[in-house]
Amino acid sequence: MSVDTATVAKIASLARIKVTDQDLEAMVPELNGILAWVEQLGEVDVIGIEPMTAVIPNTLRLRDDVIDADPLTGGNRRDAVLANAPAAEHGFFGVPKVIE
Repeated sequence: MSVDTATVAKIASLARIKVTDQDLEAMVPELNGILAWVEQLGEVDVIGIEPMTAVIPNTLRLRDDVIDADPLTGGNRRDAVLANAPAAEHGFFGVPKVIE
């Protein structure tokens, strides 16, 4: 597959990118090179190869999901946090209405 100047202009139009005629001419060989590289990837034999998400094995480091009882470092500090709010309503931050 190859692209020409008209195809690049249409892609730029669809992407809402303003491209000059000089830049269009420069992009044609670049896009053709990218498409040729993608076609080369399609020729690689991947039968029997399992898909992977990363090249190295990753495992999540998990921790227990517990709430610390200390009022300075733990949870359950809603009242202390809302004390700094300019307007607190029903246990939440009050914000001005923006819809008329």
